Amino acid sequence: MLVSGHENIIRYLNHGSDQTWSWIALELADGGDLFDKIESDEGVPEDIAHFYFKQLINAIAWCHGKGVAHRDIKPENMLLNAQGDLKLADFGLATKYLDTRTGQEKICGTVCGSPPYIAPEIVRIFDEHRKRNRDNQDGRQKPGYRAGPTDIWSCAIVLFVLLAGNTPWDMPTEERSQEYSDFLYTNGKPDDELWTKVPFEVLSLIRGMLRPNPEERFSLAEIRAHPWFTRPNRYMNEQGKTTDSVALATRMMERLHIDFTAIPTSQPTMDVDSRTPDQDWHTAFAATQPETPLEDVAVDWEAPPRLAAFHGVSASQPTTSLDRNREPTSRPAFNDHFAHQLSQDPSMSQFTQSHQLPLTLTQAAKQFKDIAPAHTLTRFYSAMAPRQLLDLLTAALHELNVPTSGTGAARYQSVADGGGVYIWVKTMDSRKQELKGDVIVEPVSDDGLLEVRFSKAKGDPLEWRRLFKRVTVLCRDAVIVPRENAMFG
Repeated sequence: MLVSGHENIIRYLNHGSDQTWSWIALELADGGDLFDKIESDEGVPEDIAHFYFKQLINAIAWCHGKGVAHRDIKPENMLLNAQGDLKLADFGLATKYLDTRTGQEKICGTVCGSPPYIAPEIVRIFDEHRKRNRDNQDGRQKPGYRAGPTDIWSCAIVLFVLLAGNTPWDMPTEERSQEYSDFLYTNGKPDDELWTKVPFEVLSLIRGMLRPNPEERFSLAEIRAHPWFTRPNRYMNEQGKTTDSVALATRMMERLHIDFTAIPTSQPTMDVDSRTPDQDWHTAFAATQPETPLEDVAVDWEAPPRLAAFHGVSASQPTTSLDRNREPTSRPAFNDHFAHQLSQDPSMSQFTQSHQLPLTLTQAAKQFKDIAPAHTLTRFYSAMAPRQLLDLLTAALHELNVPTSGTGAARYQSVADGGGVYIWVKTMDSRKQELKGDVIVEPVSDDGLLEVRFSKAKGDPLEWRRLFKRVTVLCRDAVIVPRENAMFG
């Protein structure tokens, strides 16, 4: 365990165990997940990408200064505090690769990380291991890699994702990724549309960090000397912390949007339980995130504190009204109190045309988490009858080639009786990685208002949001959409 002393690394507090449990207490990242607040396929504005990239590099530089490599840098491991500052988490795959006193460096052999974010030398290690096992060559010297440069590579992929809203390839290997092959063939200048979303000033930095040869890859010193890295940032002070967390959160949240006119594309149809031997690299890489239990769970791990709000806890902002611009044939009326609570929910702005947050919310906010809540933003509200809504959700998932379970007459009655329904989904994302979670339907008022929440158990948060958007568009007739003139004055 790396006991953190850096402001951009999650802080270790304590640990213990008994006959049943082993536990570890860490600092609360009460700003939630960074990438839950980033629009898929679009990313964030350049200055926000710059802000979080600098904080990430500062965290990695501190780790490397202690001789420790993270080895699992990816969106799931990037959290936020209440002010919106980055907290790098999950050091379960970290390794002490460097003796800082002698400068002696250890060569690593563990295959770990997430395929879209790992360096090509780690993929080569996996292929070498598989070849050795096939040819029974256990007596030969085992291959290895330098851990420090692999962190640099992963940080470059994160920067690309911040700017473009997607990873540049499935995996950095010519045999398995046409995008990566094009990147190598064009010397880092592919024609892929994704690369046009990256500002010109950043390209040389990303290319330097993505050099296939780790010995030629940019060092931390070269990264921190790059003109784009050293540019001023209005959100960051000299100590590397946010100067205006409310403005930062507002700009990020207003980037989120659902396009109800879009035509959703299907998920990949590959069955995650019937892979060919050549496809086992999907799960070959060591990972540290445990899978959240999915079917028949007693606890919803990502439930927002919305039930209390809908049962009498008042908000500080003046009340506003809400309207539905798509009304189902059977619509129960809900009272002004519930309309007020919904109007103050920042996630509702993603369904409007302007994507602006309520002025009453931004004016009253004091910190990042007042605008960008810690709980998931992949949710919507509906006044459609429970059975009709569940049928619509199931049909939408099936249209996207997403297998489901957890529906049936008993489940329908559960919602009708005031309980919740968990529709378990399991599929592959656009980068051929596993994507698992629940679509949870729960009543939040006595007069028929339902919340539909997409709770991820495993997978890339941007890919999870992409799935949420596709399903939401297909279920648009059931989605409550705010009336903008009521919310924004």
